[in-house]
Amino acid sequence: MVMGEFTQETDLLVIGGGPGGYAAAFRAADLGMDVTMVEMDPGPGGVCLFRGCIPSKTLLYVTELIHDARRSAEMGITFGEPRVDLDLLRAWKDKVIGRLAKGLAGLTQRRGILYIQGKATFEDSNHARVQNSASSHIRFKHAIIATGSYPRPLPGARFKPGGRIMDSTGALELADIPNRLLVVGGGFVGLELGSVYASLGSKVVLVEDHGQLMHGIDPDLARPLLDRLQGLFESINYNTIIDSIEEDASGVNVTFRGEIERKDQRFDRVLVSVGRIPNSQGIGLENTKVKTDDHGFITIDRQRRTTDEKIFAVGDVAGGVMLAHKAMHEGKVAAEVISGMPSSFDFQAVPAVLYTDPQIAVCGLSEEEAQKRGLRVKATRFPWSASGRAVSMGVAFGMTKMIIDPDTQRVLGVGIVGRDAGEMISEGVLAIEMGALAEDVSLSIHPHPTLAEAEEEAAGAFLGSSTHILPQKK
Repeated sequence: MVMGEFTQETDLLVIGGGPGGYAAAFRAADLGMDVTMVEMDPGPGGVCLFRGCIPSKTLLYVTELIHDARRSAEMGITFGEPRVDLDLLRAWKDKVIGRLAKGLAGLTQRRGILYIQGKATFEDSNHARVQNSASSHIRFKHAIIATGSYPRPLPGARFKPGGRIMDSTGALELADIPNRLLVVGGGFVGLELGSVYASLGSKVVLVEDHGQLMHGIDPDLARPLLDRLQGLFESINYNTIIDSIEEDASGVNVTFRGEIERKDQRFDRVLVSVGRIPNSQGIGLENTKVKTDDHGFITIDRQRRTTDEKIFAVGDVAGGVMLAHKAMHEGKVAAEVISGMPSSFDFQAVPAVLYTDPQIAVCGLSEEEAQKRGLRVKATRFPWSASGRAVSMGVAFGMTKMIIDPDTQRVLGVGIVGRDAGEMISEGVLAIEMGALAEDVSLSIHPHPTLAEAEEEAAGAFLGSSTHILPQKK
């Protein structure tokens, strides 16, 4: 500390204003703590709001409208081929972000949270310094690290503003609709943004270094989406890696190694989506007792406490599933523990949603994971071809699946592929967290015709009482 320097005092310092950070700050303020939040963006929201979840889902919804417009022709309604106005599309995306950002800023102010824009680094376990801010020195009783993560680059290919080799942030800026786009990585981000660009008119080539896309998703749930992507993308190439990549003023030259047929290709742009790296460097952890693992993730316990008793960590920087809703719950847990409540991050079913067309949503145990663990389970499936609502909407290619313990009837996992799967998965989360039995779900009356009643039918399939599919032979 500099002699004569003003020191801001606070009960809780939250470093990072993304979903984990602002959820922690809001909960702590609601519990009566004096809270200071430090974030480099002008307002709370983090990558999720400004450069991730919200802009990507906004664009994915727009592409869903494009698919619906084309699909409606067989129903007797013809709109003609969609025309894309990129300026208006970007403006709509920015309007959505701006509205949500304004809401979060208002909630921060109304809760009495001091928001400081700048970069915070720890000086020790009770002090932090903030760069580029009038409040440059802070003394805290507790701190929560919620600094998130950043996209992993390809070796030898750095991301640069306006460059043709893009991370997810660059892709979401939607500078243009490239004629040919290479997507590196077959995870959620690659498939979502690849779908956006393909729907807007790009010829998309996807390469994946493994033998399958969407690791952790059961093959039967992935199949309807894969069938769709085979027609939407120019090609999907497995067991393929990049040997060399070189960007010039008008494009990117790429040399591949693996199962792809054409080893040398040229693209207008390249989207790299091969994972994320925790933002644990450069924040002064070496001045505290906080420890990280070999990958840079901060070590925490179930209460989100680090190896320094005064400091907690939540969200991407602490590892685990990198999802905004998980980070939010972690933030609440950390705030409650600091306030003295007996809180713990103890969840059985963290849902994950792939917002493609069709969507895939999962929670709890997958069939593949059960097999790896040597668990005896029964998987039941309700095809949406038997759903009146799905057929009437022209989306009968979906499926609802349940993983059930055959001895206790407990629902252990739920997977859904189809329209609005992300809106339906919460019932599966609740069933797993409540320890519900297949009978509980099957006997809960679902409205007809809805997509959600497929969950009732899937549970009924286990009991042999499903109405719209034949019982399985014993």
